[in-house]
Amino acid sequence: MTSRERLLAAARLERVDRVPVSPFGLGHLSPRGALAEELIRETDPFLTAGIGSPFFGRALKTETFSEGDRTTTIFHTPKGDLRQVRQRTEITSATIEFPLRTADDIEKLLSVPYVPAEPDPTGFLEWKQRIGEEALVLAGIGTAVCFPANLFSPEDFCLLWADAPDAMQDLVRVAADRLNAFIDKACTLGVTEFRLVGGEYVTTQLGPAAVPSLLSEPDAEVMSIIHRHGGIVYYHNHGPMMRYLPALAALDIDFLDPLEGPPYADTDLREARRILGDRICMVGNLDDMEVIESCSESEIRRLGAERLEAAGTRGFCLGGTASGTYGERAARNFMALVEVAEEFGG
Repeated sequence: MTSRERLLAAARLERVDRVPVSPFGLGHLSPRGALAEELIRETDPFLTAGIGSPFFGRALKTETFSEGDRTTTIFHTPKGDLRQVRQRTEITSATIEFPLRTADDIEKLLSVPYVPAEPDPTGFLEWKQRIGEEALVLAGIGTAVCFPANLFSPEDFCLLWADAPDAMQDLVRVAADRLNAFIDKACTLGVTEFRLVGGEYVTTQLGPAAVPSLLSEPDAEVMSIIHRHGGIVYYHNHGPMMRYLPALAALDIDFLDPLEGPPYADTDLREARRILGDRICMVGNLDDMEVIESCSESEIRRLGAERLEAAGTRGFCLGGTASGTYGERAARNFMALVEVAEEFGG
């Protein structure tokens, strides 16, 4: 089987020649370097490309300026300006002032007339053509809850749900409507494999009470659109997952990652398989940096065998935790895991 055939068969919980071994992305490897090419050839990677975002649309006017290590963006709206500040360090950057703080700010943002953004499939289609059968290329995009989650600080995001749940639900509903139209258009342009990111904002920050209205309802809608076009849904959700698996099992997900095990989260692969049944392909469980990048090859082989014993050979992709931060050592350990998977067969 080719990698693409193997991954799609795993998504359908069909028999495979061996369990896919699936790095997420190429980490810190040079995309056109010899090691990256070997990794793509020997394993079954998931690779991603952007297609744009539907959430703000094309009518929002912004102004950006920098002072030292800070970059400020002003969002101009008919009901007043909103301000965002990002700060850089030698290692990274982060938002230190978020544009929305209270439910009243939502009204400002939504006062901007919405002119739909157009998806740009160029990068996705080029990457897919180049890779061919050696990987599964996914268009990465946020779910509806990403709209408020990226505009409020984590604290204010949680407080909004506690103090003004109706406002949160209304904003997510607006985001879902915009996302659904955007995804439908993207599918008509040839983009039919998607990686949806955002569920963890609900499961790790807001808790079970938020799942029905902020995760299950809007995410089921976008999955339905993708599947209507014959597409694939790869759903990304970090953090403790066992209590949420029944809700996710009710959705039409094809792949679910990263299903971290202890001590990083709580996934028990045997119990997860029982809960998910024959509906979802599980992906991951070995931490990219703390395990695959850090352990010896012999230890990786032992851990890989443990995961395969626990998860079984159908509906499972042995992989990392989708951090995209691994290096050369992890790349070679991923390739060693292929030999372990071959010993287990399909």
